[in-house]
Amino acid sequence: MNLQSPPHRHETLTFRTNFSSKKPIPTSIQCCVVKRDLEGQSVAVIGLGKSGIAAARLAVARGASVLAVDHDENLGLLEQNPMFEKHSSLKTILGNFDNELLKDADTVVVSPGIPLGNYGLSSLLQSGKNVMSELDFAAEVLPRCTKILAVTGTNGKSTVATFAGQMLNYLHIKTFIGGNLGIPLSEAAFQCLTSSLEKPMFQVAVVEVSSYQLEIPNKHFCPSVALILNLTPDHLERHKTMKNYAMIKCRIFSRMCDSKMCVLPLGNQHLNEAVRDRMNKFNPAWIGDFPGVKIDLEAKTASFEIPNIEGVSQLQLDAMKTIGTHNYYNAAVAALSVIGLDIGIDTEAINSTIGKLRVPPHRMQIVRKDTLGVTWVDDSKATNVEAAYTGLLSLREQKSVVLLGGLAKVLDMQGSIGFERLLEPLKCHRGVVTFGSSGTMIQKILSANGLSIPCVGATNLEDAVKRARNMTRYGDAIVLCPGCASFDEFRNFEHRGKIFQELAFSF
Repeated sequence: MNLQSPPHRHETLTFRTNFSSKKPIPTSIQCCVVKRDLEGQSVAVIGLGKSGIAAARLAVARGASVLAVDHDENLGLLEQNPMFEKHSSLKTILGNFDNELLKDADTVVVSPGIPLGNYGLSSLLQSGKNVMSELDFAAEVLPRCTKILAVTGTNGKSTVATFAGQMLNYLHIKTFIGGNLGIPLSEAAFQCLTSSLEKPMFQVAVVEVSSYQLEIPNKHFCPSVALILNLTPDHLERHKTMKNYAMIKCRIFSRMCDSKMCVLPLGNQHLNEAVRDRMNKFNPAWIGDFPGVKIDLEAKTASFEIPNIEGVSQLQLDAMKTIGTHNYYNAAVAALSVIGLDIGIDTEAINSTIGKLRVPPHRMQIVRKDTLGVTWVDDSKATNVEAAYTGLLSLREQKSVVLLGGLAKVLDMQGSIGFERLLEPLKCHRGVVTFGSSGTMIQKILSANGLSIPCVGATNLEDAVKRARNMTRYGDAIVLCPGCASFDEFRNFEHRGKIFQELAFSF
């Protein structure tokens, strides 16, 4: 996460401060789940990845007849999936699809990977058809007493969501962790729907939210705490402009009101403009100012002030065992969000969890330290330049050979891919190896802008690892911090990270 300089926010933004006092989370009021509420209705689910399959299963459990659709002819029919084989109210269509069939559906649920330009979805939305994101479809049936902690942003959202979920679980709060991270929210809703427990299945749902999940305006997704960690150029091939990207991100706040807390980074013009008209509807807190959280990296402390709660509390971060100074920010913001849930958890309780926090896979993950004293670090999730910049800054105290490459993302209309931004954090490291479809371009950009350390090119990741190993000295690190998408050579960033980890153990 990156902090930006504070705006003169008190001159431009007004907000309520009616945050409620601490009290235990309720477990017996407004916790009922309406079962089979879609009996007699039809639901079309578009896109059959993890989110789409989970949404289809939830729709069947709610009593709907389901039409499951995907362009990929190689996917299996859901009727043949053991989770669905007993349900005659389900039909799968793969490959070519007649968009007119969607007009007959009562509800259309869209997976996050499906752009609204496909299947005539934009036209359906404009016509008033009930078109929902998978996220919103799941939120419609979550018990109202299950508090939602929602995390979005360009970078850092998986780690902050994971840290927040770990804190809650370590403090014995029954917590779901998922959304864009791993398990779809529809799976949590399905578990709540089919549970025979009298008490809620989950007291808190920590949900990572991507911009793709927010393209369709929410009707039901209403977090108790929502965070936008940062906003830097990314996904512009889909969102087109930073203004539109910011507007979509700010939809995470669209159903929030009264005592609900939103967390924003300081000084981001695009976010400030996108959220300005809503600031009087909820309680904002800031990353880097009060109300909110301030982080002192030198002292390794975080100070908190919750909206409308008097006093400042402090959290010690020096017990953290994760690599990277940016994870102090991630832990501090996660702690702020947990405190903001207003369920009786304070900094003293959270302090007991700090030493137990672990980053999710492929986020500055230490893979091994080999027999020659080289530490291997997997930051495959750094799929854009800003994430790579943050990762490299956090490693200033250890000489590293950095692997950059993959499929670079175009950041503006001039075709810039932005790797000149990495010159400053790279200068204290041992060397750079570029690889993948954009590797040669990255090497040329760095060299043309005066990179002061050795930079060599490689054909692919395996070749890059071999070249990096030859550049290291005892005590160095080899860091996969690509700054690019992975789709030129791998299925996704997880696949890229897994291959890197396998290569790390081949030396």
